[in-house]
Amino acid sequence: MRQLLDAAAAAVIDEGRNLTLDELAVLADLPDGQVPALAAVAHEVRLARCGPMVEVEGIVSAKTGGCIEDCGFCSQSARTGSPVAATALLDPAQVLGAARETAALGASEFCIVVAVRGPDERLLSRLLEMVRLVRHETALNVSVSAGLLGDGQAERLAAGGVRRYNHNLETARSHFPAVVSTHTWEERVDTCRRVRAAGMELCCGAILGLGESVAQRVELLGDLRSVAPAEVPINFLNPRPGTPMAGRPLVEPLEALRWIALFRLALPGVVLRYAGGREVTLRELQALGMTAGINALIVGNYLTTLGRPPDADLTMLADLRMPVGALAAAL
Repeated sequence: MRQLLDAAAAAVIDEGRNLTLDELAVLADLPDGQVPALAAVAHEVRLARCGPMVEVEGIVSAKTGGCIEDCGFCSQSARTGSPVAATALLDPAQVLGAARETAALGASEFCIVVAVRGPDERLLSRLLEMVRLVRHETALNVSVSAGLLGDGQAERLAAGGVRRYNHNLETARSHFPAVVSTHTWEERVDTCRRVRAAGMELCCGAILGLGESVAQRVELLGDLRSVAPAEVPINFLNPRPGTPMAGRPLVEPLEALRWIALFRLALPGVVLRYAGGREVTLRELQALGMTAGINALIVGNYLTTLGRPPDADLTMLADLRMPVGALAAAL
């Protein structure tokens, strides 16, 4: 077992090559007792390829609920029995207030999120207004997440000062139809390509625990490589009432650490961000994720679920002697 881990470290750090999907599949099959050793190798890779810095981000749900899509994990879909009510778009002053709170924490990143299939002209204009205001009034880097993008929209967001655009693949191509039926995996990939072509950094991640197999998780790692993200948020399903996945079990803590490490080994140069579900999945083991490949995190609350207090995360980083600052992908 140790030889496998040493070979993986040598390949990524010394040879500078990506592990093949077959090599990653072998590591995914390591016994549970080897997960701490796998995590240690992933931490070595993170330090070698990205350095010790940790990037901190806050997010704001600028429009919550009422989405016409049927993503099975999402409590913001209007097609489910979720108790999350649709709200109007926040005004720019409210978004700026959230940005200022984020900046006060020492964060460098701020993401404006809206629950829509994709932006129409009115929404796009309002988003650009919010981005201009936050950039003018704070030193934060601004990201946007607004669904599928059409012709010219990515270019307008890039010109308006958006640093990163978030559009997750969510799950492997082969599993996607079991999760979403109102749009396709290919449509998501098309938006990812538009983002990169427009000159923005691509933030593109996944949710683990959607009923996918181990083989499909390995497949997902290859799918993510194909769109070349700068940032990869790792979410763990936090089953929401009223959604089709409300009854699904949580990912086990040790399994979550295994896959954090595998994401780092598969994508050694990306900004790998702790995102939704980590609190309920890892519970008291969240610090271990920071030594298994994670080098960024969302602090505070998520879109429709509560995170833990930002001070708890900042204390965790201080205890781990991990400095906070802005990151660029080391692709």
